Amino acid sequence: MASEPIAPSGGDTWRPAATIKELGRRRKLRVEIDDTAIALFAAGDRIYAFADLCVHQDRSLVKGTILHGRVICPGHQWQFDLETGYEADQDLCQPTYDVRLDGDTIYVNLAARAAAPGDQRKIS
Repeated sequence: MASEPIAPSGGDTWRPAATIKELGRRRKLRVEIDDTAIALFAAGDRIYAFADLCVHQDRSLVKGTILHGRVICPGHQWQFDLETGYEADQDLCQPTYDVRLDGDTIYVNLAARAAAPGDQRKIS
């Protein structure tokens, strides 16, 4: 997918990552945006974006499992919260990114974020 920047609000730069169709039935997809590996996950009616490589051992999180609101790393089974990126039993946090939907297109803001309520991740 082309990486045309858009600035929907506040001067943040958003990049198109994929479409809902590309995310597909597997409900997870690895994409490259400006040389950054991003793991997209769909859980329930929401979409989440993580840095794809686990902070623990550089394993691809998109190869992991989504279970009970967490992404489970295929390396040592660290369980990162989908909302925050935190791993309850560790001091490290997996970087996450804001997600925005415009029609069928999933946009990701490449600035790593802190968890914020009311973001625009909901699939309509």
